[in-house]
Amino acid sequence: MDNIKQYVQENKERFLNELIELLKIPSVSADSAYAHDVVLTAEAVKASLEKAGCDFVELCETPGYPIVYGEKIIDKNLPTVLVYGHYDVQPPDPMELWTSPPFEPVIKTTEIHPEGAIFARGACDDKGQMYMHVKAFEYMIQNNCLPCNVKFMIEGEEEVGSKSLGWFVERNQEKLANDVILISDTGMISNQQPSITTGLRGLSYVEVEVTGPNRDLHSGLYGGAVANPINVLTKMIASLHDENNHITIPGFYDKVEELSADERAEMAKAPFSLEKYKKALDIEDIHGEAGYVTNERNSIRPTLDVNGIWGGYTGEGAKTVIASKAFAKISMRLVPNQDWEEITELFKKHFESIAPKSVKVVVKPHHGGQGYVTPIDSVGYRAANKAYTETFGVPAIPVRSGGSIPIVALFEKELKSKTILMGFGLDSDAIHSPNEHFGVFNYLKGIETIPLFYKYFTEMNK
Repeated sequence: MDNIKQYVQENKERFLNELIELLKIPSVSADSAYAHDVVLTAEAVKASLEKAGCDFVELCETPGYPIVYGEKIIDKNLPTVLVYGHYDVQPPDPMELWTSPPFEPVIKTTEIHPEGAIFARGACDDKGQMYMHVKAFEYMIQNNCLPCNVKFMIEGEEEVGSKSLGWFVERNQEKLANDVILISDTGMISNQQPSITTGLRGLSYVEVEVTGPNRDLHSGLYGGAVANPINVLTKMIASLHDENNHITIPGFYDKVEELSADERAEMAKAPFSLEKYKKALDIEDIHGEAGYVTNERNSIRPTLDVNGIWGGYTGEGAKTVIASKAFAKISMRLVPNQDWEEITELFKKHFESIAPKSVKVVVKPHHGGQGYVTPIDSVGYRAANKAYTETFGVPAIPVRSGGSIPIVALFEKELKSKTILMGFGLDSDAIHSPNEHFGVFNYLKGIETIPLFYKYFTEMNK
């Protein structure tokens, strides 16, 4: 693989243009209006795997969107790497905050990305990172240096909880049999300091509905005499945290893993500037659970956040009305040992219990998943670290992520294999936000690094 840098540079423009074409398709899985585009994206991914050199590629039907499966088996006695990624993306809203249209990709230079970054929905999460694996595979095929077997499983429902993936995995365990699962849907510390994600938080996502009177009311005639669902909902939400920003749901922390002082000291070695963090977010001060620092609050501690809230009149001008209903979407990020279904039930029971008799409350669970921690002494971790060390010139640092990839725990349960999270994005890439982007450096560095993982993983398994 001595010529990998040369191959990446020679094909740089083609690699970028291919990704840009993929990013133009609005594969928003959460909105049925984009259903046709989601399927078009699956077909495009299928075509890219066929062109890259897979011997067999298919669109596997599921109860939801299709899963793209591809494989290249060169010798059944050699290890098998299963690559997971997703081709669906988050909704682009709010559209007015984008500096360029979310599905019209453009490359712009930034302070962090002086060589340019691709701005588009899905650029980093996960089309850009998923496509690195396709191009890395292409390199190994074109240069006859694929050292082991490879399988691809690219789904279209990750952003809505991977609803069909469990169904598919349970029914295809032999097809998906592997020695390690490789995922690039996370980030790294910086372009100078790579990191390997060794922990993910779980997730419980719910929607709540508070109903007061049977219709919207005149706020002059009825104000002060009946409960205002919006007022009630905001008070209920506010009560979910105490003065130390601890979550007040009974039983919520019962199974939370407390890291030792030594483990917290190891985490603190990761480079982090609080001032740069605040500057990047344009905030005067940080906020969070008492007794923990920022990098602990967003990774090893559970959280509860309102993701959306609405009700009443929100149009232009004024309308003096007491709304009949108020709504909120709430997500809870969980740590290993917290069961998402148990937490969802605890939330439901508590939220219903704190509602005054003047309103009715409905809690609707959406989706969730378990947290995950991977060991740092496995062959997969050591192979990934060696690959990063070769391309970046410094060893990777193990870190725990605040994000959630619920299917990682599912893979270990059903396929009995460990997952290696080789992310190349940055915290500043604005995933799930307006102006999402992915650095050209990061995209190309990923293509350069991934083949080395295959090389070292195969060597270490001999």
